[in-house]
Amino acid sequence: MKIALIGYGKMGQSVEETALLLGNEIVVRIDSEKDWELYHKNLTGADVAIEFSTPGTVVSNILKYFKINLPVVTETTAWEDQLEMIKQKCLIGGHSLFVASNFRLGVNLFFNLNRYFSKIMNGFSQYDISINETHHTRKLDKPSDG
Repeated sequence: MKIALIGYGKMGQSVEETALLLGNEIVVRIDSEKDWELYHKNLTGADVAIEFSTPGTVVSNILKYFKINLPVVTETTAWEDQLEMIKQKCLIGGHSLFVASNFRLGVNLFFNLNRYFSKIMNGFSQYDISINETHHTRKLDKPSDG
């Protein structure tokens, strides 16, 4: 698979490492406005864009992928107020979009454990349970819901 990586922080680098180990090709890395200017034409050679940008740029980036009919996967958070609009454009245009709040195994295990724990604790109304999960304190797309 030919992959465009947009946002080349820790997660972008981790995805690249795994993708290359699995025999995939990174056709472009875009991590700044200057990179967009220099390399945006390389997006047409990709099979998918994997997006790790910022809340201020993710929506315009997704719309750029839609224009060239490039499927997109994004983990960027804190733009959910515009998600419904993007979903509608995706559906109307017949585009492909996958949105996940977090790709990390540990965080997703935590989500699953929390759902399981909630089911168990619903039977014990005498308890007031609270869990606080904090990670990636230096993330650019804070607040993260994952």
